[in-house]
Amino acid sequence: MPRRLADRLFGAAAARPAPRPARPRTEAPPSLRRAALAVGVEAAAFAVGALVLLYLTLTGSPESTARALAEVVLAALTAGVLGAGAVGLWRVSGWARGPVIALQLFLALTGFTLAFSAGLPLIGLPVLALVGTVLYQLAAPASRLAFEGR
Repeated sequence: MPRRLADRLFGAAAARPAPRPARPRTEAPPSLRRAALAVGVEAAAFAVGALVLLYLTLTGSPESTARALAEVVLAALTAGVLGAGAVGLWRVSGWARGPVIALQLFLALTGFTLAFSAGLPLIGLPVLALVGTVLYQLAAPASRLAFEGR
């Protein structure tokens, strides 16, 4: 069969690859499910916080609208990353553990600052409790073994 001009000049299309084998789904242990739920609560809190900040920005008169909108975007991005991390932990996805732990460390610093330096223990202590819960549940042996080989 004669080859087309485009095939001679640019090469023919590659053959279809073989289908990927189905990867077995690992059932998440209870400790990992509890960590995913706690991260989901954090994501929901950040989403609500972003909406409140947006409302205050639109109805108030901030000193810098650009800075206020940047805070809204930062809170929304944090909510999105935490939400994706919660779904990833629930599904035992290997990529989810690192970003969740990194954000927990930042949240721990924020909670400590709120509770002790800023004099807002009603906000800082629940943040620290959630962070402690997530880190404890992720450090549990069953949670660590669920990520073995991923």
